[in-house]
Amino acid sequence: MPLKNLFKSARRKLLFYLSAGNNPIYIGYYKYIYKPKPGSLAHHLSLLSENIEDLFVVQVGANDGMTHDPIHKFIKRDQWRGVLLEPQVPVFRKYLARLYRDQEGVEVVNAALGTNDGEASLYCIGFSDARWATGLASFDRSVLEKAFSSGHVQRQVKKEGIEIPDNEAEKIVEVKVPVLTVDTLVEKFDIRKIDLLQVDTEGFDFEIIKLFDLHKIKPRAISYENMHLSPQDRTACEDYLNEHNYTIRHFGGNTLAVEPGLTGT
Repeated sequence: MPLKNLFKSARRKLLFYLSAGNNPIYIGYYKYIYKPKPGSLAHHLSLLSENIEDLFVVQVGANDGMTHDPIHKFIKRDQWRGVLLEPQVPVFRKYLARLYRDQEGVEVVNAALGTNDGEASLYCIGFSDARWATGLASFDRSVLEKAFSSGHVQRQVKKEGIEIPDNEAEKIVEVKVPVLTVDTLVEKFDIRKIDLLQVDTEGFDFEIIKLFDLHKIKPRAISYENMHLSPQDRTACEDYLNEHNYTIRHFGGNTLAVEPGLTGT
């Protein structure tokens, strides 16, 4: 492994250790030093955190809880409460469960959301458990196929120093994962409100948002990844949110929808 990659790996491990232990230096950095770039997604999430008392988040597709995670720093900094879901068992056990095991008010769940309780097929990279690979896991197989055809996977394996197997069956594997309905989730964790719904499900984000009955339990804000949505789904998702009176802002590959009058956003 190149020296640069070794340094990055050591840095990730150190930050994970500090965050999982709620180290005062780590928390203090985000409390007193860190300043999100004005106008960025982080800036708006920080404003949400400042203006919503006792913020409660539901995160769907938490992965390792840190890497490319837009809310991790605010959960730690401002003591958010919430329920975080990740269906991939190895990622959940090795990272997410450990990262938040000492975080009061935060529940982590090894499951996905769906229309019925049970299980569903998740498509994953079969030859690597690196963060780039687990981050591609999707209920839509075409997301992974596009990652191969675009050259993204090839670039990542080159950085990792591994090779793509010749056997097609080893490239993309189907894994059965547990699934909960929103109603089951709400009942199990006695969810009374959702201030922020955070979604990152590699192209399945609109389907996740539609699972929530916005007439019954309406998040005050919804943050999701738009980059893997088809043009049709991207437009349909925005139309759907507009119909429910959300104001929409785009931040590159991410979108934030907030209810009218939410102070500071």
